[in-house]
Amino acid sequence: MKQRFTPKKILWVDLEMTGLDPVQDQIVEVAAIVTDWDFREIATYQGIIWHEPARLAQLLDRNQAFWRQHPAARQGLEAQNEQGLPLATIEQQLLAFCDEYCAGEPRILLAGNSIHQDRRFIDQWWKLLSKRLHYRMLDVSAWKVVFESKYRSLYAKPEDHRALEDIRGSIQELQYYLKRVKV
Repeated sequence: MKQRFTPKKILWVDLEMTGLDPVQDQIVEVAAIVTDWDFREIATYQGIIWHEPARLAQLLDRNQAFWRQHPAARQGLEAQNEQGLPLATIEQQLLAFCDEYCAGEPRILLAGNSIHQDRRFIDQWWKLLSKRLHYRMLDVSAWKVVFESKYRSLYAKPEDHRALEDIRGSIQELQYYLKRVKV
């Protein structure tokens, strides 16, 4: 008999990347929030990945059309770069965060908006973290597709393109959809 996957906590993650290709592009910012199933925040984490400034500009320039539409997000990411840490250090901090706040979870449930895309970057760049995650994910964008297509119900989530606030927006969006479900 297959064992049921019933996580007690949810690890919400949002990555800000230079683009959408997990091989060519780089992670520049990460945020994580651990919640319970009532979506109460238990803990938060934020990390900035340092990149050599000229290389960061080059990576961002590869996706000029996107960053032209979101100049404040680009400026914020570039401005905080000097406070960043190496990619491996951020992974170690994330693992310690998971150890502390997701203790007892054999595999961790990853959640977020279009979380499959963030998971591709995690699989590429943070292999140790990837091993801790369950293959199932809670993807808010799946709810968005159903509610927009079937019910014409549109949730206007702010698009800050900054990791921590994007997670909070995703949690609010899922709560919006769940309030419309009759059990």
